[in-house]
Amino acid sequence: WGNPLVLQVSRWDPLKDPSGVMRGFAELLGGPNHAGAELVLAGPSTEGVADDPEGASVLEGVIRDWQDLPESVRKRIHLASLPTDDVAENGAIVNALQRHATVVVQKSLHEGFGLTVTEAMWKGRPVVASAVGGIQDQIEDGVSGVLLEDPRDSSAFARALAGVLNDPQRARRLGEAGRER
Repeated sequence: WGNPLVLQVSRWDPLKDPSGVMRGFAELLGGPNHAGAELVLAGPSTEGVADDPEGASVLEGVIRDWQDLPESVRKRIHLASLPTDDVAENGAIVNALQRHATVVVQKSLHEGFGLTVTEAMWKGRPVVASAVGGIQDQIEDGVSGVLLEDPRDSSAFARALAGVLNDPQRARRLGEAGRER
């Protein structure tokens, strides 16, 4: 896979804003600075998560929103429903996605502590995330990642992605500082 990969790993939860991630990514693709990027939204298989009653309906909504996108955008956005019955297999898939990602995003509307943010930082990946909850304590904006002041602002999200995707030296510095932090 030679194209830059933008990745969000999260539950299929409206507070993780997967449809908002797609909208912002679509805006990125509409401009000149998309760097040929592709997006993967990865979440748990809804059949394997008993304690998330709204996960299936959120995933259905994300699929509908994806289907409403133009074909040129849809072919650059990949929805991945990850197996949960084997914890080691799930962990290996998430690890592989995070290690391959060019940028890891966590565009949550609300968040306690962003575990996927910490995992990405540990792996030296640049992170673009919402300035909400514990994520604000994890990332130093502009130093160890990029914080979005308003997670609902899809244009700001697209600009933040473009700023990391189109500046490999900045991406490397953010990833290294994130790992150190």
